[in-house]
Amino acid sequence: MSDRPIVLFVCIHNAGRSMAARLLLDHYAMGNIDVRSAGSEPSNEVNQMVVEVLHERGIDARGEQPKLLTYEMAREADVAITMGCGDACPHFPGKRYEDWDLVDPSGQTIEVVRSIVDGIDRRTQLLCDQLLGGDEPE
Repeated sequence: MSDRPIVLFVCIHNAGRSMAARLLLDHYAMGNIDVRSAGSEPSNEVNQMVVEVLHERGIDARGEQPKLLTYEMAREADVAITMGCGDACPHFPGKRYEDWDLVDPSGQTIEVVRSIVDGIDRRTQLLCDQLLGGDEPE
């Protein structure tokens, strides 16, 4: 068992929101959090607008591949954050669950995608502070 908290981000396609959240939290946590993401119906590729916006922030998402959510992933997570995937993520007692209500970046303009990633960025920084700095969630 890892001494690092395990955070799982889940959305339908694992191509935009959950992928951005995983990469941003991993960036801020600097290896101190085991960060994972998956989708209930993963896409074939990461949303290219999300890749571009993350690149603007110095985060390389090229080569990333959406992954299928598994029962084991959900069971192992200490924190599971869903983003519009409904009941696709199994729930286990004693785990922390949150739902981040975020617009799907698919088909959006670059300006809208930047705004979505801004919201994910703020939330991941707060989550990182809570998990590593001892702050309690609101």
